[in-house]
Amino acid sequence: MIQSNMAPLGMAVTPHHLASESALAVLREGGNALQAMVAAAATIAVVYPHMNGLGGDGFWLVVPPHGDPIAIDASGAAGSLATPDFYAGEPHIPHRGAKAALTVAGTVSGWEEALTLANELDAAPLPLARLLRDAIRYAADGIPVTASQAAATAAKQHELQHQPGFAGHFIPDGTVPATGSRFTQPALAQTLSQLCEHGLGSFYRGALADHMAREMAALGMPIARDDLARQRARRRTPLHLAHSEGDIWNMTPPTQGLVSLAILGITDRLNMRDASEALTVHRIVEATKRAFALRDKHITDPRHIDVDIQALLAADPLDALAAQIRDDRAAPWGTGRGPGDTVWMGVMDSSGLAVSFIQSLYHEFGSGIVLPGTGITWQNRGAAFSLEPNHLLTLAPGKQPFHTLNPAAARLKDGRVMVYGSMGGDGQPQTQAAIFTRYGLQGMPLQQAISAPRWLLGRTWGQATDSLKLEARISPDTVAQLRALGHDVELLPDFSEVVGHAGAIVRHNNGMLEGAFDPRSNGSAAGF
Repeated sequence: MIQSNMAPLGMAVTPHHLASESALAVLREGGNALQAMVAAAATIAVVYPHMNGLGGDGFWLVVPPHGDPIAIDASGAAGSLATPDFYAGEPHIPHRGAKAALTVAGTVSGWEEALTLANELDAAPLPLARLLRDAIRYAADGIPVTASQAAATAAKQHELQHQPGFAGHFIPDGTVPATGSRFTQPALAQTLSQLCEHGLGSFYRGALADHMAREMAALGMPIARDDLARQRARRRTPLHLAHSEGDIWNMTPPTQGLVSLAILGITDRLNMRDASEALTVHRIVEATKRAFALRDKHITDPRHIDVDIQALLAADPLDALAAQIRDDRAAPWGTGRGPGDTVWMGVMDSSGLAVSFIQSLYHEFGSGIVLPGTGITWQNRGAAFSLEPNHLLTLAPGKQPFHTLNPAAARLKDGRVMVYGSMGGDGQPQTQAAIFTRYGLQGMPLQQAISAPRWLLGRTWGQATDSLKLEARISPDTVAQLRALGHDVELLPDFSEVVGHAGAIVRHNNGMLEGAFDPRSNGSAAGF
């Protein structure tokens, strides 16, 4: 059994151990959690390139030692050329190719805003070149291909190999790179070096932006130079849930942070502390169905929302939803939103500053397009838009798409502080609920709460069905009870990436930091 790691001065948890070490090195040099996370974000973009990158989006949840948390929305909007006419004749927005690459990449703007916030918090003056140093070296000199990258490349080779730039970047010798083989990204190393020289803002308003805009036009992407120039990360007041165990925060729209908080708010009314394994899964799944209904009714670009999303997390509406859940029967439901390849990472420093962070391309390898001369894989987050008129998610130039991404954090009533999260599309809020319930309510050790068998209601990672998928390590009695309740149960491998890569860090009352990572990933919990 893997044990959680503990340390007194700093802790980083990521799904790739090299990213954890990049963050830890910055903490050792006196950097704060925000600076360390930028270093980890750059490294993870290089070493887990099928799941995230500079061409994607990011979201930050920052919990200071005292005072209110701060959220950073680093997601991009649809390009000015992404009109309904641009998709004339298409039944829906494609998931791959130029027409899928329709939103501005926001992740680098998030790095920039995070460093601005770090300076406001009197962070050590660490130059950008220091923070991106590991990422540049790994891109230039190469990294060992993970089993996750090798499997994703093999699975998607026939789908993506004809997309511009994909084969030359990800299948450089004509064959899928084997696990453990050296994988270099020289163009990406050069791009990262340019950012160090000209600043992160040059991604949107500089020579790099000019180059990307020319390539986008040549490829037929509906993003123009002015669209890049308009991109700014935005600070938000995060959504808040008053839970019996403390305060829990998550990301605002256009993300599904509402779902993660609503699940915990509903189940907080169902005596989860004494629930059996089967009843724990059943109640969280039933709460998930109600929370997904809220999401599908309300969540879109915040400028297009006409209700107070925070008010949906008040006591009365949560009471009403909890009253709908029956312990003797599973409710029917529709369909999920599908897959999402993402990385969640957490960092805490010695001052008490904590960061919960997510960075994503949406589907594995995003749109599949790698911009020539840059090594940047562009996301396909815009596939979440609808081409139906008058739909909540109807495409419009300048509109933010719906996001599954939602980093979580909590301050428990006993003084502990927790950051946690997961990748996995529809699975993110379900995994968050599993982790918080197991650790915060049922007294399960932190690492066990993450390693223990998990589940997924819905689709992700190429799954075609909306069944309740359970890792096969879960007890046969639990499987039988869930089927008896009416759940359409499918079994996954013992440790399956389908249920995501999760992680968590807890600051205990004595100041000690505890980190736990997901054995389904290549990650680590690194502290000092």
